[in-house]
Amino acid sequence: MTDEATILISRRLTTARYALGRAWLNLKIQRQALRAWRLAYGNAALKRGFDLAVSLTLLFALSPLFLLIALLVKLEDGGPVFFPQVRVGRYGREFKMYKIRSMCLDAEERLQELLARNVHREGVTFKLKDDPRITRTGRWLRKFSLDELPQLWNVFIGDMSLVGPRPPVPREVAVYSPADRRRLTIKPGVTCIWQISGRSEIDFSGQVRLDVAYIEAQSFWTDARILLQTVPAVLSGKGAC
Repeated sequence: MTDEATILISRRLTTARYALGRAWLNLKIQRQALRAWRLAYGNAALKRGFDLAVSLTLLFALSPLFLLIALLVKLEDGGPVFFPQVRVGRYGREFKMYKIRSMCLDAEERLQELLARNVHREGVTFKLKDDPRITRTGRWLRKFSLDELPQLWNVFIGDMSLVGPRPPVPREVAVYSPADRRRLTIKPGVTCIWQISGRSEIDFSGQVRLDVAYIEAQSFWTDARILLQTVPAVLSGKGAC
């Protein structure tokens, strides 16, 4: 034990002999505990608070647009407006993610016949140019990612975050390598870094690489930058599928 440590312990013991000194030491411990909590959980608490505030605001502000889109979807084929789908979230927990339905009513049944036309050659994720299952209304909904708007509800209830890796479906996770599973260490997001860098034009390995880079460097300001860049990326329609 160094001389400095011995002196410090001696001072603390002397201070603790008095009621006022013990109160001061207790306050110091509480301040250190609060600082440790901020370091460990502060960013997560800030992210969750931001998610709640923004998702609730947008759900109310965009409600007229929701009604208009719902009317257009219903008028086209009379089917349901929303399409709930099981996705995989943080640590592999499955949850029900909501989208506005942009495909025909038998889209899931027709999937197998289209797998051979997958534009993602690695075969983990599935994307198809000019997918014949997409409805007329669904085509422009997808072009501007309007079909993703109901995921604001998933953000509000805590299944997702505004920014994070896009949530995969279980069949994709089933063929993940251990390295790919790094994507599942945080909550999935409505938008992510590869969605502002090419969207569906980026193959799966590129998506994983960008997601891991985001996870390792995530911060409130990184999220804010990605959200701001998402708006022009979506309006451009580039990489939409």
